[in-house]
Amino acid sequence: MSYLAPSEFVTKMVDAGESKIFMSTRDTIIRAYMAGAILALAAWFAVTINVNTGQPLVGALLFPVGFVMLYLLGFDLLTGVFVLSPLALIDKRPGVTVSGVLRNWGLVFVGNFAGAFTVAFMMAFVTTFGFTQAPDKVGAAIGNIGEGRTLGYAAHGAAGMATLFMRGMLCNWMVSTGVVGAMISTSVPGKVIAMWMPILVFFYMVFEHSVVNMFLFPSGLMLHAKFSIMDYLIWNEIPTVLGNLVGGLAFTGMTLYATHVMTLPKRQADKAARPRVAA
Repeated sequence: MSYLAPSEFVTKMVDAGESKIFMSTRDTIIRAYMAGAILALAAWFAVTINVNTGQPLVGALLFPVGFVMLYLLGFDLLTGVFVLSPLALIDKRPGVTVSGVLRNWGLVFVGNFAGAFTVAFMMAFVTTFGFTQAPDKVGAAIGNIGEGRTLGYAAHGAAGMATLFMRGMLCNWMVSTGVVGAMISTSVPGKVIAMWMPILVFFYMVFEHSVVNMFLFPSGLMLHAKFSIMDYLIWNEIPTVLGNLVGGLAFTGMTLYATHVMTLPKRQADKAARPRVAA
């Protein structure tokens, strides 16, 4: 499986964050666009499986195929750069600034949304035969998802908002673990297995992923689901983005960095200071 030790793949995480910050605007947006589009296709695929089989576990088992494809191709999700880019700043890499991190996040958000929205339009078009009839079973199911995960939270007020935020945190804890999974092996099978496991957990547990929602909710609006753009933004997308940021950085990025990078100089100093044992 060609497994890399944590101290090795965490350094790769920091290197990846640095490279993303210095990537050109063109490349960042194109890669983010393709990531959003592929993840949206995977979400459409998973909902189709759920509708046709009535077994959500089957959809969850197969949804990670989209995540695996986009990361093997080197594309970027907002949930991933939320974790990787700040590590380069925390590591004090030369030239990395707060504005550079924010620029990277903004460009990836725009690219992800554009890609997911493109597939949302295609899905709505296909499931209604060019908007000439009511949506089919899959389209109707996607519309219901949008209603339940906006108005459903709003019905609980502050508790609903807190629940939404926490589901966003839990989501990117798992998704960012999948991002790291792409770095812990040098073989394709190893990368796939390591990415697949946490993505399966996130999808089956119905946690909130900001990029997946960029597909689901615009799709629902195009199919005339009973919620508004403001419902989508306030009662899903914005709290989900914030939850994704906090969860991924706190549970994945900082825990790995703190225990496998920040402690390295201390460990090396301790080793150097340790008295030699006579032969």
